[in-house]
Amino acid sequence: MLDKQRIRRILTYAAKCVTGVLLVLGLSWLTGYEDVIWVLISVMLVLSPDGSDAVTLAVTRIKANVVGAISGFLLILVHPNMLLMMCAAVFITVVICNLLKLEAATRTALAATIIVMTHEAGTHAWDTAVARVLSVLAGCLLGLVITFLFHNKYTRQTAEIMLPRPPDRGGE
Repeated sequence: MLDKQRIRRILTYAAKCVTGVLLVLGLSWLTGYEDVIWVLISVMLVLSPDGSDAVTLAVTRIKANVVGAISGFLLILVHPNMLLMMCAAVFITVVICNLLKLEAATRTALAATIIVMTHEAGTHAWDTAVARVLSVLAGCLLGLVITFLFHNKYTRQTAEIMLPRPPDRGGE
């Protein structure tokens, strides 16, 4: 059986994810940006279900995303061999994340590395890599904004004022 605390945590996480989708799609509609998948993935990778350390975890994941994006971006410039460079970028990303004590977010960094390094056949790797780095960074920023909105004490106070809790009826 789910207790009230767990239900609240699940609903909060789901609301953060839905907010991320709405924010990304709304901003892309306003700006005319069409390649939203990488922004959406980056937002979802930054968000966390746990409220107790959500901001700290979001910042850690953003740092890891930056490590992964930069590793992928730099190695795609070194040589066009996708197999060799992606293996090197993945290796470097894991090592740097561990050196920077970002182990908990290494998977996020690896996702960013792969997002930046992959491109469709026939497209220019450089243009795609730049666009993907910007998409990852935009997604990270939006994920952080959403985390702050959901875990800010002022937001919580405003929500409690607007949506007061029903009185506890003590076991009824």
